[in-house]
Amino acid sequence: MIPIMPPPSWFIAGSVLFLSLPIAFGAKGPHQCTEKDYYYEYTECDSTGSRWRVAIPQRGQGSCTSLPEPVRGTECTFSCEAGEFLELSAQECTQCAAGTYSLGSGVRFDDWESLPAGFSSLATDLDNGPGGDDNLSCNSSSWIPQGSYLESNRDECTVSLIYAVHLKKQGSVSFEYQYPDDNLFFQFFIQNDQCQELDQTADKKWLQLTTQGNWATHSVNLKSGTNILYWRTAGIVIGTKVLKPVLLKNVHIEGVAYTSECFPCKPGTFSPTPGSSRCQPCPRDTHSGHGASSCTLCNTSTHYAPEGSSGCKARPPCSTKDYFQIHTPCDKEGKTQVMYRWVQPQICLVSVAGAETLPPSGAREPCPPCNPGFYNNDTATCSPCPPGTFSDGVKACESCPAGTEPVVGYQYKWWNVLPANMKTSCFNVGNSKCDGMNGWEVAGDHIQSGAGGSDNDYLILNLHVPGFKTPTSVTGGAGTEFGRIVFEFEMVCSADCELYFMVDVNRKSTKVLESWNGSKDRQSYTHIMNKNASVSYTWAFQRTNQPSDVRQKVSDVVRIHSITVSNSVDGVSSECRACALLAQPSGSLCVPCPPGHYIHPHTSQCTECPPNTRLTSHSSPGPEACSPCGPASKSTKDHSRCFNDCVFSYSENNVSLRFDYSSLGSVGTLMNGPSFTSKGTKYYHLFNISLCGGEGRRAVCTDNVTDLSSADSPRESGEITNVVDTFICQSTIIPSSGRGFRTALSSQSISLADTFLGATVALNLDGVQARPDLFPQTSNKIPDVNFYYRYVALTVCVCVCVCKIKSCPHCSPQDYHQIEGACKGRQQDKLFVWNEPKRCVGGVSLPEKLTLPCESLDFLIMMGAVIGVFAAAVLLSITCYFWKKNKRLEYKYSKLVMSSNKECELPGADSCAMMEGEENEGDMEDEVVYSKKISLIRKLKAIALRGNRDNYENVQLNSSQSNGLVWG
Repeated sequence: MIPIMPPPSWFIAGSVLFLSLPIAFGAKGPHQCTEKDYYYEYTECDSTGSRWRVAIPQRGQGSCTSLPEPVRGTECTFSCEAGEFLELSAQECTQCAAGTYSLGSGVRFDDWESLPAGFSSLATDLDNGPGGDDNLSCNSSSWIPQGSYLESNRDECTVSLIYAVHLKKQGSVSFEYQYPDDNLFFQFFIQNDQCQELDQTADKKWLQLTTQGNWATHSVNLKSGTNILYWRTAGIVIGTKVLKPVLLKNVHIEGVAYTSECFPCKPGTFSPTPGSSRCQPCPRDTHSGHGASSCTLCNTSTHYAPEGSSGCKARPPCSTKDYFQIHTPCDKEGKTQVMYRWVQPQICLVSVAGAETLPPSGAREPCPPCNPGFYNNDTATCSPCPPGTFSDGVKACESCPAGTEPVVGYQYKWWNVLPANMKTSCFNVGNSKCDGMNGWEVAGDHIQSGAGGSDNDYLILNLHVPGFKTPTSVTGGAGTEFGRIVFEFEMVCSADCELYFMVDVNRKSTKVLESWNGSKDRQSYTHIMNKNASVSYTWAFQRTNQPSDVRQKVSDVVRIHSITVSNSVDGVSSECRACALLAQPSGSLCVPCPPGHYIHPHTSQCTECPPNTRLTSHSSPGPEACSPCGPASKSTKDHSRCFNDCVFSYSENNVSLRFDYSSLGSVGTLMNGPSFTSKGTKYYHLFNISLCGGEGRRAVCTDNVTDLSSADSPRESGEITNVVDTFICQSTIIPSSGRGFRTALSSQSISLADTFLGATVALNLDGVQARPDLFPQTSNKIPDVNFYYRYVALTVCVCVCVCKIKSCPHCSPQDYHQIEGACKGRQQDKLFVWNEPKRCVGGVSLPEKLTLPCESLDFLIMMGAVIGVFAAAVLLSITCYFWKKNKRLEYKYSKLVMSSNKECELPGADSCAMMEGEENEGDMEDEVVYSKKISLIRKLKAIALRGNRDNYENVQLNSSQSNGLVWG
């Protein structure tokens, strides 16, 4: 047994101190917790799908005791209905009070006076390049709240709007946006809590462009768990053009399972009853504040308020900007009245000093004639001509003659009333002042932009074409023009007004075709449709893109004088055109012509265009419809276009050159740069070029801004929104580095050359002028070959420097020469080498080396010596012979003279013949005189003379004188 020892004194003292401390501090310790000291939250759901409700102390409230114990919560999939919220103290759904709303299992952000809690804006600094400023940053770039919407940056910085949400179950996110400028890249993507990007298809990640002033809705499904939402923009500014920002509003997220509180209505809206799922905008001339359950009426005699206003505004005095002029429909007398109307809703005061009054209305003017294809038939309105008939708008409708068919379409050049297939509207991003107004007003010989409610209103004019129908004799082959729209317009602006012309094909996406800024003289614009589709053409005019709620620039207007649409399926006819008929003599039914055929004006039969001609669209029937292809070009089989087959021949001064461009037959790519914008963004210009080759070989440029997907997600086919198919096209390439994107971006694809004019060495072709000063000088022996192209509104000349691209002429025998080698072993080589510098390729090849027997130089010298000696001997013998012959004659002559002068008597024989043996005697004497030895030749000659001595014939000479001898 172990004895128990008493505790030491220090232990007793410590115990007393320990027990006394709680008593001492009890008066100043934590107080009893109240509902203000804590709030409730649910724990994370466990594997069984259950959770606990726990009380969390409020920050800054100090400590308290007796917090409520954790209790089992509702199921993780539990949610309240719209208009209710989950009251956690009772864990029951409760209706929202008046002036508030809820979405039940969702959350909506529609109040953008400031950036809502949970949202953040993050800007990425640009990579500084040689063209940028080293000190430049994007610290000032962000998404900016604008009251009813959120506005993106307008510069080249990459800015992300980020919001993280934790979903208890699968849900979705939807939002409304405006994306009018393709120079600004806009994408929406989702990451999980591990910063891994969730799989998204291209159409969910890259958002489509929208029509100016129109809002589009985008929705994406969300997975349960943490979802980090990214709205990312990045622009590229080339030149001085200002970017149009992306606008965002009404972000709605479903799947939060419950909401623990209701959201108050934003200013300008109200919810009059409990349990509201949305807030209503205040009517005109009323206003409301934050969380209002009703709207307050303004003093309408002095103030006004547009719909959805948070306050009242003072009414200004009326001015000329507050009314506009219209024309009434024509009456039976063919007259129209000029009427003046206040811009509605009228917010100005007439009965104050300095106010303008409304001009008197009712002045009558003659009505303009009907538009072509319509007739009035002595009625007050113009009616379309029946199918198969035509009219110029003045005469009555007539049937088309046999062998012709009506040319259908629209031709609007008189504007007394708005055509039935056109509509107009007004829209403002930040307010609803112009809702219900006409954006455009007819004015007799033109239609012009209306007054609007504010200077930054979008004034919309829309023309719908349900489809196109080409004439019967025209088929829809490659390159066929299905229709075209041509309009004439002018702009009068004092500031930064802008006119957009857009097209929406099959109601899929709207694309801006062209835009104009500032004042413009009267001009025309043409757009060609190369496929049959339902099309909506839209004109949107905005006086300024700066936020504004006043109307000060009403004098800034755009006027459209005429609009012409060809081959519209529901159009009317203003004329008839010849068509191809059946082959039978009595045939009168129009038949289609095969591709590349025209209608012969005399036979009304389909006739194929001659070889190497192109059938031009929008031309009158006849051989003139076939335009000859340019030099060094040929036509496709269907005569839809001309192209070069990579062969070019040239002759000058009896010299022929043949160029082979087969190495350029494939589509070539050329990228220049890099270039840098004012903020240092690096970009390149990529050119795809198809100089020559087969019929269907064309260059293609593609925009990938709207169909890019993540690297792990395959691209879906058919999602490309902008593909340019032409001879030469250009794209702007932005590298992926420093932009926050996972791949390089290709945008702004345009065609530079869609028609091949020809290839020639001349510096001018069909009005296109080459620029030799832009290319290096080349040899005069080989000229540069220029390829000429044209675009509808842009003319370009592509000059090909043959030395740079190795397109030299084909080789011929004139391009090489022969070299003889030395004679070795009585054998000699003959080689063939190219002339230097070599300026040819291909063609003939160098002949093979020849080896021939050679003649020795000693043998030639010997033969020459022998021939020379022989020739010298012959010449010497001939010389001696004639010299001796001459001597004999001299001897005979002297002997005869001496005998005739001897004692002045003639010879006894009256004859000049030689006696027998005289010749031999002479010969003998010669031998005596000139030689002491008789040669063998003379001996033989003497023997021959003796044998023929009796053959001589004597002739007696009778002379009248004895002292002379006559030689004759």
